[in-house]
Amino acid sequence: MTPNKRKPMAEINVVPYIDVMLVLLVVFMVTAPLLMQGVKVDLPQAPSAPIDNKEDEPLIVSVKTDGTYYLNLGQNQQNPKPLKEITDTVSKILRQKPATPVLVWGDTAVPYGVVVALMTELQAAGAPSVGLVTDPPRI
Repeated sequence: MTPNKRKPMAEINVVPYIDVMLVLLVVFMVTAPLLMQGVKVDLPQAPSAPIDNKEDEPLIVSVKTDGTYYLNLGQNQQNPKPLKEITDTVSKILRQKPATPVLVWGDTAVPYGVVVALMTELQAAGAPSVGLVTDPPRI
């Protein structure tokens, strides 16, 4: 009788790892569009450069065509807030984290004066600079 000796196999079965990777890819593809929260506004289209600061999540103040203001913070992001409450909140956050970027989502149909007034109020609340969010132009 000769014992049946097997040579040890040195290969790693990677099929389960590929399956897990593909499942994670699908999960990330589904959740990525949900990460950008805020009030739906029709942003103007303009070629612009992306923001460099990726460390701090920006404060986004949205202005709809009817002149209502929204802030992407807290539980009730879809509820309009008065401008005074928004500037107080922005001021408190900027005192704790001065490097937090402040952005304005202004609907295309909002008058220019309303957006400028909002930017002035945000700068008075302590924002060193206020950015405007635009959609990239469609080709």
